[in-house]
Amino acid sequence: MQTLGLFILMSGFVIGLGAVTVIDLHGFLGRRSAYWTLATTRTHKVTKPLIWAGMALCVLGGFLFYGPQGFTPAVQFHALSALVLIGNGCFLSFSVSPFLLAREREGREAELLPASWQYKITAAFFISFFFWWSNLTLVAYSLTQG
Repeated sequence: MQTLGLFILMSGFVIGLGAVTVIDLHGFLGRRSAYWTLATTRTHKVTKPLIWAGMALCVLGGFLFYGPQGFTPAVQFHALSALVLIGNGCFLSFSVSPFLLAREREGREAELLPASWQYKITAAFFISFFFWWSNLTLVAYSLTQG
């Protein structure tokens, strides 16, 4: 069961972290560029479901992989991180995404975002970046400690 759990967990990282990296880079480039703002608005429609799928796979895979170990400090970090990432994802999915889609319907999808939104999205980027990569690093560390 641990091998299956690890496979599902790693699949979640490939899908979720891959999509996070794509949309985060688009968002970073879109801070000062109308072209990349438009690209970000369009790209997030694809990356958003991939990120949620990756998160679901990570949670399921983590449960299967770490289950026999109990609630160790590593598992506690993963669980807390999952909650933080889910909260961050809810903000992005239910606040930022509707905002971007509304601007697209208004024909303003290529306009730079207001500074207040850019600050919020930048904070979400740092949260996402830190926790996705920290969790992947922790899995790698856990696997190399025999």
